[in-house]
Amino acid sequence: MRLRFAPSPTGALHIGGARTALFNWLLARHSGGQLVLRIEDTDKERSTKENVEQILEALRWLELDWDEGPIFQSERAPRHEQVLEALLDAGHAYRSSATADDVKVYKQRHGADCGFRGEQEKEGAVRLRVPDEGATVVHDVIRGDTRFEHVHLDDPVIARADGSVLYNFAVAIDDLDAGITHVVRGEDHLSNTPKQLLVLGAARALGLGEGAQEPVYAHLPLLHGPDGKKLSKRHGAASVQELRDAGYLAEAVRNYIALLGWGAGDDATVLSTEELIKRFTLERVSRNPARFDETKLRWLNGLYIRTMNASELTARVQAYLALTDARAAQLAGADPALTQRAVEISQEKIATLAEFWPLAGFVFGERLLKPAAAERWLGVEGIEALRGVRAALAELAEFDQVAIASTLEGLVEQRAVKPREIYQPLRVALTGTTISPGIFESVALLGPEETLRRIDAALNHCAPAADTGVES
Repeated sequence: MRLRFAPSPTGALHIGGARTALFNWLLARHSGGQLVLRIEDTDKERSTKENVEQILEALRWLELDWDEGPIFQSERAPRHEQVLEALLDAGHAYRSSATADDVKVYKQRHGADCGFRGEQEKEGAVRLRVPDEGATVVHDVIRGDTRFEHVHLDDPVIARADGSVLYNFAVAIDDLDAGITHVVRGEDHLSNTPKQLLVLGAARALGLGEGAQEPVYAHLPLLHGPDGKKLSKRHGAASVQELRDAGYLAEAVRNYIALLGWGAGDDATVLSTEELIKRFTLERVSRNPARFDETKLRWLNGLYIRTMNASELTARVQAYLALTDARAAQLAGADPALTQRAVEISQEKIATLAEFWPLAGFVFGERLLKPAAAERWLGVEGIEALRGVRAALAELAEFDQVAIASTLEGLVEQRAVKPREIYQPLRVALTGTTISPGIFESVALLGPEETLRRIDAALNHCAPAADTGVES
């Protein structure tokens, strides 16, 4: 089995393209076949080296490797020209100066369902001759057979007047030469397939690809957003790079997009890459549109984070911050044990790598007292509670999580208040915000000196206003 992933480098690798790449990769690895990476860069105006690198970078991040390539379609121009001339010489193709307006007039005269047939000329674009009778049938593993009657098909343009070939011609010849046995791609390409099959038929009539069978086609269902409309930026992240930058794990993304239009057969949701390879078949791909829901991806990503060992998660956090955040310098200079402990106490609360720093950055010296948090929790009652917390913590002989929990819970009971009336003023004093890992774990991680210093700073900042009965 030989498959190919053939992106056009006209932008970043979108989620739909990533799913196509993944399905081809899974099928190749499941079957023991080969995956060819082909860059379809014949659109000279929009294809750039930067976009090529973006695509390669996205595939590497997803850990989708390939066995051959990348092959650049533009570098195969001499081969395309050779086959084109052979088709012209054999009469399978002809030159025509007919324009789109000419085609329109033809259809008005002969009927909208009548395929356009041009006159052979010495100059002009190159059109492939479509047989007047019969039909081209696309055999699709997912969608079944689709029949395209030749009488309804126009003679397709396969090359411009300057000899540069068009997409459907180049794709068909490249697949033929590469020995591609299975073409797995989005269903938006279904209408291109009969044209490509006609090119393949004409090429085989010349003796090209002798013995080669038509590829097995599988056109994947479209991706929609949660609202049922075509997936776009309005639904959130639209490209692989955006998912990476948002702090998702590559293995969670692979798991999630594998389930977009494909099912394991037993409603399983969390599947390792090894399990995906073992189970993947085209027969389980649905023909109905699949819905990409970033909320579900975030939930699944959180599951992966919570099952990861602390040292591995710490390394992922460090790599993520190095890639996306200047704050990585603060993390790099920190005690490794402190960093890992900060990750450990955050692990249950974060769903993406991006959520680590806003939650635990205070541990590394980043503490900016937010006015709204201070106004809510460091008023008169909050300052009074914070003074009591400081006094109690200062007396601890052992400043560990157990002792801290016992002390703070004792204050809650002694004052007969809800836990948040004690914990939230302390949390705001330590972190500057109302959100942090567990308060007992946070206090223990900061240690006695830093904890008391931050409490004192909050008291000095807010006490004058609190003493006058005015919250600040």
